[in-house]
Amino acid sequence: MKQWLLCLGTSLAAFGVYCLKRARNTKGLPPGPKPWPLLGNIGDFPPPGTPEHEHWSRHKDLYGPISSVTVAGATLILVHDARVAHELLDKNARRTSGRPEMVMANKLCGFEFIAVCLTCDGPIFRRYRRLMHQELGTKTSSARFQDVQEAEVGRQLLRVLKDPRRLDDHYDATSTSMILRMTYGYNIQPDQPDTLVSLVKQTLLDFSLAASPMFWAVDLIPALQYLPDNFPGASFKQSARKWRKNSQASAYVPYNFVRSQMASRPGTRPSSYVSKLVETLSSSPSVSSERSNDKINSDKDNRSGKEILDREDEHAIIWTAASLFGAGSDTSAMTMRIFTFAMIKFPHVQSRAQAEIDRVVGSSRLPGFQDREELPYVNALLKETLRWWPVAAMGFPHTVTEGFEYKDYWMPKGAVILPNVFCMLRDPAVYARPHEFEPKRFLESRLEPDPRDEAFGFGRRVCPGRFFAEASLYLNMAQMLAVFRMSRVLGSDGHEVGVEALDHVSIKPGVLAHPTDFECRVMPRSEQHVQLIRELERRFPFAPGDAGKLALLDDAKPGHFV
Repeated sequence: MKQWLLCLGTSLAAFGVYCLKRARNTKGLPPGPKPWPLLGNIGDFPPPGTPEHEHWSRHKDLYGPISSVTVAGATLILVHDARVAHELLDKNARRTSGRPEMVMANKLCGFEFIAVCLTCDGPIFRRYRRLMHQELGTKTSSARFQDVQEAEVGRQLLRVLKDPRRLDDHYDATSTSMILRMTYGYNIQPDQPDTLVSLVKQTLLDFSLAASPMFWAVDLIPALQYLPDNFPGASFKQSARKWRKNSQASAYVPYNFVRSQMASRPGTRPSSYVSKLVETLSSSPSVSSERSNDKINSDKDNRSGKEILDREDEHAIIWTAASLFGAGSDTSAMTMRIFTFAMIKFPHVQSRAQAEIDRVVGSSRLPGFQDREELPYVNALLKETLRWWPVAAMGFPHTVTEGFEYKDYWMPKGAVILPNVFCMLRDPAVYARPHEFEPKRFLESRLEPDPRDEAFGFGRRVCPGRFFAEASLYLNMAQMLAVFRMSRVLGSDGHEVGVEALDHVSIKPGVLAHPTDFECRVMPRSEQHVQLIRELERRFPFAPGDAGKLALLDDAKPGHFV
């Protein structure tokens, strides 16, 4: 009992000191609702069931392009204007590229490295970004995975033809398989649940809960992490232990799979992000023997000691690979869902895109990467999908690492900056009729601002795989449009339901802007298109899954193969 009282007293004392210290930084903050003493604006946060971007967008009308709230002395700065966001997060990137002190997600759950967006702006963060940029950060480097993208989108067309009612599942399988093959050279189970996919998907769900800004009391009062596990209110520690186990496994299981395959099948496995970096960063024993204490020998039974990998290099490979999957799988599938919703809500846009594809490509083959420059409307449609419904509606959190003045405001050290991307990309002062889905806004006659500058993030925390993601989305959208017609479902009278039947579709609360459920009808455009799809089975046969090989791995512990 004395220990509990001591912990509680220490926590309350730390809380008081923290609040007093942070209170000194509130002078000159951007405008916002009046805070309560000590508690701040705890009552001004989004109520349950309300999407964050929707709640905070009201601040723009009340306080202008930038606003702020405080909770227990911690400052949250909301940015609702693209120009202000670029000034704060791009031009002042040196001061605003930190990550929030998220005790729950980072220290307790172990997501600090699995999500590069949460990694500190220091040597580790810069090394991670450098490796990802090296392998994926340019159009040229990401283009080496085009064969993977073509195969997975082709298999998706076959799945949709076979069972169009499971379109969401097919989008999910395509994005998941594409990223797992690119990152690890791993093939998912084609017709049944996959062990690795289930593990990683659960980890992403855990992350979305653990990383909710200012949701966990331990993020506001870090001393709570030292409470005994059975102390009232410390149930978060039980969740953290479970989520940490998942985060570690989702990073090490696929990495160990790659090392095992490289050992047992040298030179025969397709190149992947992990295998390429292992080969690039490994060095021969003769070069590294003098630093043997700082190196990790590969499993000598399988590799005969031929490769030696630095511990820091291995750590970087493991966690940047995990980050790539975490950042890309859900967002790509969700963007395709939004694309589908837009096609059935605005059928004239779909018709114009299909007419362009028919004119440029014809109906004897599918559009490919080689056609992209000749399909300006399809490219505009991709941009409009990113603008009309950005999946990262509130962007990624940035933290001020050094206090500075911005115009008439003070940006205090430690403040968290959240860019309201949804609000920026629906700004009527920037985009005409922003609630309408109009790809032509990005054609030469109008040339409204490119939404990718906001949709993929800001400053040093811009999405490192944006070129791979964008290329995947282009190919998926172009080929779906080429062979299928997406439309509203039929009503009891045998005719399409009216567009008003889609009015119920909205955004689910959460870190990502998931659309609520909606129904659609997907039909091949003609029998000729059906034959075109069926020819893909010969080009891209479904490969046997690799899940069975995971059972051969002893466990997911670090260094199992090193």
